[in-house]
Amino acid sequence: MRTNKELIIKGLKYLAYTLVLMFTAPFVLSQAFKNTEHSFYLPVLVVGFILAIAAIAMGFYSIKVLMEGIFTSNK
Repeated sequence: MRTNKELIIKGLKYLAYTLVLMFTAPFVLSQAFKNTEHSFYLPVLVVGFILAIAAIAMGFYSIKVLMEGIFTSNK
């Protein structure tokens, strides 16, 4: 049983995107909560929540792709 190297590389790329999202989402949310009286408070808060949900979803997807790359054969 051999690993699928293309899927492993793809999964590692997705993990890199996840890492970026994991740092940007809390930063955007903290900036939104610092400026509650600002007119862009609600749009920035919504963007922060979307980034946080995207980070969680991307994390699960990248781990799924990595597991497929490790445990499936290269046919």
